[in-house]
Amino acid sequence: MARPALRVDAVLVQAVIAGALSFAHLHDLAAAAGQDGWKAWAYPISVDLLLVASWRRLRVDGPSRLAWCWFIVALFASLGANVATAGLLDLTDVPAWLRILVAAWPALAFMGGTLLAHSATDQEPEPPAPAAPATEPITETEPESLPAVDDTPALPAAEPAPAAAAPAVPVPAALVDHARKVADDHHARTGAPIDTDTLRARLGVPPQLADAIAAQLA
Repeated sequence: MARPALRVDAVLVQAVIAGALSFAHLHDLAAAAGQDGWKAWAYPISVDLLLVASWRRLRVDGPSRLAWCWFIVALFASLGANVATAGLLDLTDVPAWLRILVAAWPALAFMGGTLLAHSATDQEPEPPAPAAPATEPITETEPESLPAVDDTPALPAAEPAPAAAAPAVPVPAALVDHARKVADDHHARTGAPIDTDTLRARLGVPPQLADAIAAQLA
């Protein structure tokens, strides 16, 4: 497969021209501030590298105060040099404050580049998930044997024996005669035979004895 021919991109050409002009302005300003020789050429490289590093940090890691701060610092340094060399500043008589700024730029650019390169941006890797415990193989268990069912019909339960009759309470003959007199008196007064409760109350005897006396009077 044939490689596509190299095309001239207008945006790329414009970027090269703008970069070259900005590079030249920074060189001229540094030379006017007393930085001659190779040092004057190092200043535009330092400014442009800081600008590119901060912009790359914004593109890769997203918005960041640190990246925005050093991007603005590098942008003002580049724009300031372009404006200063546009005839607004006498390059033959540079003011002292500008010489101080130019002389302090290397330390400032070194600090900005170091912070951008070594600040913690990568998120800490998440700890690996714990391995799932090995599950024991499921073994088929034999069904529990059911208890044997006895098909023999159950015999009918034996009926309880009737309770033995309570022994008769012995009643003295004199008490029976007295009870008969009480019963006759009650019948003469009321016209009805005396009941067991009344007899027991009149004689003052226990219920069992009253029942035995009533049985003999009947």
